[in-house]
Amino acid sequence: MAVVVAPGVPPEAPPLETARRAGLPVHAEIDIGFLALRGTRCIGITGTNGKTTTTSLVAHVLAAAGVRAETAGNIGRPLCDVARSESPPDWLALELSSFQLHDTPNLQPAVGVLTNLAPNHLDRYHSLEEYYGDKALLFRNADAESITISNADDPAVQDMVRSVPGGHFRFSVRERAEGWYDREGRRLMLGATPLLPRDEVPLLGDHNVANALTAALAAAAIGCPSEGIAAGLRTFKAIPHRVEPVREVDGVLWINDSKSTNVTSTEVAVAALDRPFVLLLGGRHKGEPYTRLVGSLNGRCRAVVAYGESGPIVMQDLGKALQVVPAGSFDEVIATARRLTHPGDAVLLSPACSSYDMFKNYEERGERFRKAVEAL
Repeated sequence: MAVVVAPGVPPEAPPLETARRAGLPVHAEIDIGFLALRGTRCIGITGTNGKTTTTSLVAHVLAAAGVRAETAGNIGRPLCDVARSESPPDWLALELSSFQLHDTPNLQPAVGVLTNLAPNHLDRYHSLEEYYGDKALLFRNADAESITISNADDPAVQDMVRSVPGGHFRFSVRERAEGWYDREGRRLMLGATPLLPRDEVPLLGDHNVANALTAALAAAAIGCPSEGIAAGLRTFKAIPHRVEPVREVDGVLWINDSKSTNVTSTEVAVAALDRPFVLLLGGRHKGEPYTRLVGSLNGRCRAVVAYGESGPIVMQDLGKALQVVPAGSFDEVIATARRLTHPGDAVLLSPACSSYDMFKNYEERGERFRKAVEAL
């Protein structure tokens, strides 16, 4: 007998405490699915930000290179569903949240990817160390045959993976690495070999260059040719709700980044913009102060529209350094943003909060934003 736990259930939930006291093993669905897989190998992808885009990129690049591959885990099909299918793929790009990793004692991906680390989910974890500890569980079963792909630009990531057994490949947008961005030549590189020009990757921002390099390294690590990898990167389309341009209205570009549910992710989205902007910030507070945003917003952000349960905290944290305008309903958020913009600006929905005060999930929030923009 065992207990299978959904990712949203915290470890200290009374039923789980009872199960552990009774000596019953507790497994995430991911763990059960992994045990049941036959003939399918996994590329496990975790990190604070970039997981979904990177997971989607990995599966797309593998498919472009002729590999039978799908996404699963935190996106795509549940892993148990894949395990039960009559013709499972040869490879899975497996997105893994910290919540899922908490109860996966048997998980052993052939390739483990760590995109980045930053404070998040401090409304659930008692400390940053506890949150990082769950991320590190991706590598607990790594052995000499394992491959680790990590962010060379993130010291916390390098600290975490330093002692992981097996082969190591790093990506960087700042310096030479196994996968790196030649900024002067505007080329994505695998070692000394040019992969493709930056302008052929149809995604905004340096963070997406990092995501593309990660996918390229993962594909190269399992033997995909450079030509197939480059073809996959050229044909990938931005995933919904992640720095996703919706449309331009009266010279103002409206961008849906509803998936940004923490401060670091919003910082990344802001860095991708090359024009003045109005930032839509708010939702259910996750425990992290918004003061960190001041440096990246100063001089570039015309105004912040603060809304939702966290609106008063946003006002308190940013109001002394920036123009912060409160708004009530989501319709009022859109109308306020439109009033504050000028031709040539952008409006960025990048809430740095969860959506659960006003919406059932970030997808519903993003769809509501898209429909409102399409109606302008």
